[in-house]
Amino acid sequence: MHRKIIHIDMDAFYASIEQRDHPEYRGKPIAVGGSPEGRGGVVATASYEARKFGVRSAMPSKKALELCPEMIFVWPRFDVYKEVSGQIREIFSRYTDLIEPLSLDEAFLDVSADKQGIGSAIDIATAIRAAIRAELNLTASAGISINKFLAKIASDMNKPDGQTFIGPSRVEAFMETLPVEKFFGVGKVTAAKMHALGLFTGADLKRREEAELIRHFGKAGHFYYQIARGIDDRPVQPDRELKSLAAEDTFPVDLTTLEEMAPELERLAAVVTDRLLRNEMKGRTVTVKIKYADFKQITRSRSLPQATDDPTTVLQTAVELLVSSGLDNKRIRLLGISISNFTVDSPTSANGDGSPPDRSGNQLDLFS
Repeated sequence: MHRKIIHIDMDAFYASIEQRDHPEYRGKPIAVGGSPEGRGGVVATASYEARKFGVRSAMPSKKALELCPEMIFVWPRFDVYKEVSGQIREIFSRYTDLIEPLSLDEAFLDVSADKQGIGSAIDIATAIRAAIRAELNLTASAGISINKFLAKIASDMNKPDGQTFIGPSRVEAFMETLPVEKFFGVGKVTAAKMHALGLFTGADLKRREEAELIRHFGKAGHFYYQIARGIDDRPVQPDRELKSLAAEDTFPVDLTTLEEMAPELERLAAVVTDRLLRNEMKGRTVTVKIKYADFKQITRSRSLPQATDDPTTVLQTAVELLVSSGLDNKRIRLLGISISNFTVDSPTSANGDGSPPDRSGNQLDLFS
C-alpha cells in the first residue's frame, strides 16, 4: 500500500493577501518586504505580476527595483498572514489530522485514511483548493503522490492555482528524467559538482553505486541514491520540532573585505528572521558559518540575553562574530547564519521541503 501524500502550497501567499485586501494592488507588481528606496532588506514574497520581471523571494530590494522599476513595496502584516494560515489549517483538518506545516503558507497532508472516506487524494486536493478559493478568496496549488519528495515537486509543476498527480506507475520514469537541479537540496554548488561527475538527471544518479554517491556527497549521497529510485519513507509528522533555522550562500567570487560581506550578511539575516516570523518563533543563539577559499570551515556562535526575531539584532551579532573570526588576508567563499535555542516549540518540520535530511532531524537550510 502506498501512502497518499498531498503538498499544498499557497500561491504568492503574502502578496495575494495584500492584493485581496487592497484592490489598488490588484494586477500590479508588488513585493512584500524590502525597501522602496532599495536601501536594504529582501523580498519576502513577490506577486505573479512582479515575477514576470524576474523578481523572486529572498532577492535584495535593490535588485528587485532594477528588474521592475514600477515595483510597489508593501510592509508585511504577519498577524494577518498568521490568522489566514490558521483558517487554511482548519480546512486541512476537515480531511486529516496528519498535517505537517512547513511555514504559514505550505504543508504536507497524509490522506491515506481521510476523515470523510473520500478515498481519492486527487479529489481531496481538489476539494481543499476549492474551499480555500470559496472561503478565503485565495488560490493554492497542490502536488499529489506517494511520498513527500514527489508531492513537493508536483505542487510546483502547475502553479498558480493548479495541481499535479504523480501516480505510482509514473514514479520511476519521472525520477529518471528529472534534472538534478530540480532535486530539493541541490543548489548551484552541488549541481555544478554533479555535472562535473556526469550527473545530470535522476537516471544518471540511479546508475551510480550508493557507496560512490556517499563518497562524493557525504550523508546526502544516501538520500540521492534512494530518491533517484522514488524512495522517500519520511512520514508526515505533525509534531516534529525544528531546532534551528539556517541560511547560507556560496559566492561566485571570493569575498575579501567587510564591505563586500556586510550586504550578504544583511540578506541572510533578513531571510532567517523572516522565517522566524512565519513560524512564530524567536531564538537566542546566533551562529555564523564561514568557509574559506581553501575550503576550511569554521563557525562562531553567541547567545543573546533575550530571544529575538529582529533582523537588525541578528545582523549586528553576525557582523560582530564575523569580525571576531579575523578577516585579515582571508578569502571567503561561503557565509551562513543560523538561529537556534528557540523560546517556543515550532510546529514546522525539519527538512520538510524534501531536501537531503540532516539525520539529526533538526535544521532547515534555506540556501545551498
